[in-house]
Amino acid sequence: MAQVLVAMSGGVDSAVAAAMLVEQGHDVTGVHLKLADVALEDQVPGHGCCTLDDAQDARRAAQVLGVPFYVWDLAELFRTEVQDPFAQAYAAGVTPNPCVTCNERVKYAGLLDRALAMGFDALATGHHARLRRHGEVVRAPGPDTRLHRAVDRRKDQSYVLYVATPGQLDRTLLPVGEVAKDEVRTLAQSYGLRVADKRDSYDVCFIPDGDTAGYLAERLPSRPGPVVDLDGRTLGEHAGVWRYTVGQRRGLNLGTHERRFVVDVDAADDTVVVGPRDALACRWAELDAPTWTTGAPPHGRVRVQVRAHGATVPGRVEVGDAGRVRLELDEPVHGLAIGQAAVVYDAGDVMCLGGGRVARADRPAGLPVR
Repeated sequence: MAQVLVAMSGGVDSAVAAAMLVEQGHDVTGVHLKLADVALEDQVPGHGCCTLDDAQDARRAAQVLGVPFYVWDLAELFRTEVQDPFAQAYAAGVTPNPCVTCNERVKYAGLLDRALAMGFDALATGHHARLRRHGEVVRAPGPDTRLHRAVDRRKDQSYVLYVATPGQLDRTLLPVGEVAKDEVRTLAQSYGLRVADKRDSYDVCFIPDGDTAGYLAERLPSRPGPVVDLDGRTLGEHAGVWRYTVGQRRGLNLGTHERRFVVDVDAADDTVVVGPRDALACRWAELDAPTWTTGAPPHGRVRVQVRAHGATVPGRVEVGDAGRVRLELDEPVHGLAIGQAAVVYDAGDVMCLGGGRVARADRPAGLPVR
């Protein structure tokens, strides 16, 4: 069988992924990635990652399974490739998705490159997504691998893996995507893994308390500016455009009972524009540097998802000059921000076909398309 490097976060999913691969006869090695430098006093159980408990849980799981185990310190790479761009994006009035960036540059694609360079045949993770080859379950690396949604749609993580290329998928194994989350925990108990009842992590991993504004306040200058409506009338003042994202309703402090949402963040002019929910309706988007899991843009009808666990809407992909990709949506999505990932699925909403970050999008009447 294959020599497989398994990314072991310290959670139940990756531990069971390693156990399933051992049971299938693969030569498994575990690796835990030290990513975010979160101070001990700031670590929150069940939130974030890279705590001492996570590393110890991953090590104990490897010991139970009898597989080699290593800890790789990638904190500097994580800072330069994920954390710094995260703050820079907000400063530019863009809404980033750090989980997609992390999978693209560090935790998945970046780690896979390292694994192959070290002689491993494949990388395995605990992502909830499925791999198929000619319709069959993938249990070993090989060509013509396709990315599908997980059996447990509530936990599906194919959205953050849209960045995978065909060659990367051919060297990937995702065993837990074939089973529901409850079954993952049952399997963990049967394997004797102490993480069977460990709760899932939530929020941005390097902001364990969930206070994004507080995190950014320590890294970005507070430049006040106006909050205006769609007609340009000043309604209030903000303390920095990075505190706002398109679609936001809370925290506007405009002193009115009228429901208003952020519809634009103009970092160049330090201006936040608000309007009614209808102004958030977006019927098209253009993608920056799209990637396709099958190697080419799809044709015909597709489904488009713009949030990690959001619903999909029907539409189509149009490819223009110089590879420009535009998504035309049959029905509007609300609150689509520049920088968000728009991920494309087949018409049956099962196979992940790829996607990209939103570079331009439909905007309210009167606002320029940047």
